[in-house]
Amino acid sequence: MNLPVLNSLLVEDAVRAALAEDFGRAGDITSQATIPASAKARAVIAARKKPGVLAGIALARKTFELVDPALRFEALLEDGEAFGPGAILARIEGPARSLLSAERVALNFLGRMCGVATLTSHYAQAIAHTRAKICCTRKTTPGLRAFEKYAVRCGGGVNHRFGLDDAILIKDNHIEVAGGIVPALRAAKAFIGHLVKIEIEVDRLEQLREVLAEGADVVLLDNMSATELREAVAMIDGRMKAEASGGIDLAGLREVAETGVDLISSGALTHSAPTLDLGLDIEIG
Repeated sequence: MNLPVLNSLLVEDAVRAALAEDFGRAGDITSQATIPASAKARAVIAARKKPGVLAGIALARKTFELVDPALRFEALLEDGEAFGPGAILARIEGPARSLLSAERVALNFLGRMCGVATLTSHYAQAIAHTRAKICCTRKTTPGLRAFEKYAVRCGGGVNHRFGLDDAILIKDNHIEVAGGIVPALRAAKAFIGHLVKIEIEVDRLEQLREVLAEGADVVLLDNMSATELREAVAMIDGRMKAEASGGIDLAGLREVAETGVDLISSGALTHSAPTLDLGLDIEIG
């Protein structure tokens, strides 16, 4: 799997902020009160009762490193790899107080990102027999977008734009205020540079005809039936990318993909992904 490299500065900033939130003013008073400063410990991060896809190991590693450079972190799997219930994902060894203090932040990042990757993998597998790719949206957790979109890639999906400055996406409200599809497209083309792509949303085939006459890079086919999607794909005939969207869940995913669209976008990949249940277990002896 060809994954992007997570920006190390973003990783460190996010982990520092999470640790500052968790440590508060006095640090981990429970570990300070109950664990001798000289105590050492070994632990594993393991999956509980469900299988999953790994994502976020760099954030888990950075958590332990920032809490205490004396902690040794060994990842046993790489991001994008699938694992079963009970699988050991990483081993940590070093000062016991530090290890326990880092536990929750590391598991929060890892569980969240594995949850997104795992859900995405279910979507990707369901349409693997088609040309369609599953992609995420901007419906992400504030402050965690880069990591959740990375997790989508770990699960076999692709990324839509990361922010408002990546590309032009003309939606129904833009069209309404701009005075129609043609004025909106012409204004967008006059505004952008040569490297910026334009996507426009339509929910009716007559709107698609306007888009095809005027030209765009991608058309977002919103809340269309499978019959309408098949007709839209035939009308487009490869002249631009076709993206389907609008409440598409796992139950209806296969039918949408088999219409011939290039992309299927789903906010559920990030806003509805359950956190995967992972735990840190101390090894005795």
